[in-house]
Amino acid sequence: MAHARYKQLVDRLADDIRSGRLRPGTLLPTHRKLAAREGIALVTATRVYAELQAMGLVSGETGRGTFVKEPLPRGQGTDMHAMSADMVDLSFNYPSLPGQADLLRAALRQLAATGDLEALLRYQPHGGRAHERAIVARHLARQGLPASAETVLLVSGALHGLATTAMGLLEPGDVVAADALTYPGFKLVAETQRLELVPIPSAGQGPDLDALAALCRRRRVRAVYTMPTLHNPLGWVISATRRRDLVAIARRHGLILIEDAAYAFLAERAPPPLAALAPETTVHVSGLSKSVATGLRVGFVCAPDPWIAKLERVIRATTWNTPATMTAIACGWLEDGTAARLEKEKRRDAARRQRLAADVLGGLKTIGHPNSYFLWLPLAPEVRADAIAMALSRERISVSTAEPFSTSAQVPHALRLALGSVDLTRLERSLETVARVVADQTC
Repeated sequence: MAHARYKQLVDRLADDIRSGRLRPGTLLPTHRKLAAREGIALVTATRVYAELQAMGLVSGETGRGTFVKEPLPRGQGTDMHAMSADMVDLSFNYPSLPGQADLLRAALRQLAATGDLEALLRYQPHGGRAHERAIVARHLARQGLPASAETVLLVSGALHGLATTAMGLLEPGDVVAADALTYPGFKLVAETQRLELVPIPSAGQGPDLDALAALCRRRRVRAVYTMPTLHNPLGWVISATRRRDLVAIARRHGLILIEDAAYAFLAERAPPPLAALAPETTVHVSGLSKSVATGLRVGFVCAPDPWIAKLERVIRATTWNTPATMTAIACGWLEDGTAARLEKEKRRDAARRQRLAADVLGGLKTIGHPNSYFLWLPLAPEVRADAIAMALSRERISVSTAEPFSTSAQVPHALRLALGSVDLTRLERSLETVARVVADQTC
C-alpha cells in the first residue's frame, strides 16, 4: 500500500471518530477485516490502529478488540478547559509580568480615592463614556489610526469586538475570506453567526492576494478577516506594498476589511494599519488583554462613522456596556503611560522566550516572529499532530494542533506552542520535552 494511502486511511478514521460518525464505544473491525475491506496488508492494518491509539482515539483490549474512545478536545485550542495544577499550558497565552498585581492594587486604590464611584455603579453609554472614547482614540492615533471619539467604541475584549462587527455588519450566509490558518476565536464567531469562511492560502509573509482576487471574481465575498500585523498563528507582518494591494482589492470588490490587531503591539516599526489606508471600509479591532492583562476585558473598535450606530446596537444587545470599573482602570493606564510601559516590557519578554525556544528547538523547523508569544511547529509528513499532542499530554504538557486554526478541509499536521503562560524555567523544560517527543515520533 502506498504511504500516502495509508495516511489517508488514518486521517479518514480519525475524522470519523472526531465528527461523531464513529461514536465512543464503537467496536471497530478486526485487523484482518480492516485489511480485507481496505485491500491492505494485515501488518498495515495493525499499524493504522496503532497510530489511532497513539492519537488517543481508540483503545485495544486483548480478547475483545479495538474500540473508539472519547477523543480529546479537538486541537485543545478553541475552548479553555480546566487543567490540573501539574499541567503545563502551552496551548493558551495569558502573558503576565512581575508586579502587575501591584499595579492593579494601586489602580483600585486611586479609583476609590479620586474616582466618581457612584457613576461606576450606573449604566454607561453603550459605546463607552465620551471622555474614555477620546482617551482610546488618542491611543490609537499614536499607532497611526485616524481615530476620533466618534469613531471609537469600547467593548469587552477584542473577541467581543470581532463578534460585534460580525453581528452588526454581516448577515448569515455571507462569505468571509480568511487565512487558511487563522484565529480560532473568529472561526467560532463565524460559526455562531452562520457565516461562510473561505480559506485564502498563504504566500510567504501574508495571504495569497491573487487567490483572494480570484475568489472575489467567482463569489460574492462580503468581508476579509485579516491580521496584518503579527498574524496568529504564523507571526507574519504584511508588507506596506501588500497592504496597499489588499486595500485595492477591497475597494474594487466592495469588501469590508476586519483588521484584528490583538498582537500588533509586539511588532515594532510595522507598516501603517489597514484602517489608516482605507478608513472608509475597515473595522480595526484591538484591546488590552494581551498587552496588559487577559483578565482586563477591555477592547476597542474603530470603524467608519456610518457603521457606528449598527455596532452600538449590538453592544447593547450583548453586554449593554463594558463594565465602567474596567474601562476606568484601562483608560487610566493608557493616560499615565502604564499600558505603553507594559507593552514595551512584554516585547522584551516575548523576545527572550523566542530566543529560548530557538535554542531548545534548534533542530526543528519553526515559524514565528522574533517578538511573538507563540511559535508554529510544522511536523514531518509521517508524523501525526494528534499523536504528538497525546504523547505530550501524558508528559503533563498541553499544546494546540493546527485543527482549531484551520479553515481548510485539509488540516496540516503542526503544533502551535504558546510561550507566554509559564515561567522561563518551566518553559525551557517543557520545550525540551516537546523536542524529545517530536524526535521520538519522527524516528
